[in-house]
Amino acid sequence: MKVIIVFNHPYEGSFGNAILNSVTKGLKDANHEIDLMHLDNDGFNPVMSKADLKAFVDHKPVDSQVIDYNERLEKADHLIFIFPIWWDLMPAMTKGFVDRVLSPGVVYDHHPRGFGLVPLLKNLKGVTVITTMNKPKIMYSLLIGNLIKRAMIKSVFKTMGYKNLKWISYNMVKSVSQEKRVKWLTDIEKRFSKFN
Repeated sequence: MKVIIVFNHPYEGSFGNAILNSVTKGLKDANHEIDLMHLDNDGFNPVMSKADLKAFVDHKPVDSQVIDYNERLEKADHLIFIFPIWWDLMPAMTKGFVDRVLSPGVVYDHHPRGFGLVPLLKNLKGVTVITTMNKPKIMYSLLIGNLIKRAMIKSVFKTMGYKNLKWISYNMVKSVSQEKRVKWLTDIEKRFSKFN
């Protein structure tokens, strides 16, 4: 299976980077092919320009990096996002990836009857979103309404018509014990070593 990981965290010592390493190791152990889109290392520009907006309307991307990401996405069997939740939302690069790369004519299209969207990535069997945050899970759920789940899972991929959508949330990352963090990393590596 070809798995694309879209990663966004600028600090190499972050727990998000540790998750990336564990997920990668698990997938490699299961003999999956991994294509990493490291938005920070790639210097991805998240800003939707006038040219991008015209390209969005015309269904013809013009930015070479967006075109490259689009071509790689067309080969993906599974898509994994890994990013931290800051101020209850995703970082700017991840949001920009959604705006600029998950574009009509490539990732989805409008239904010919005029209502709803249809998925265009024919190989894509599912999407997993993995996040880290320092808020307690119950606070993020009850007070914030699980914004990331609503945005990434429901508003983006479910609306586009994709299925097998999962959200894995690591909460209170700064305050949990080192033993807990190690267990999380061991568990996520095992989970993806059995991924199929």
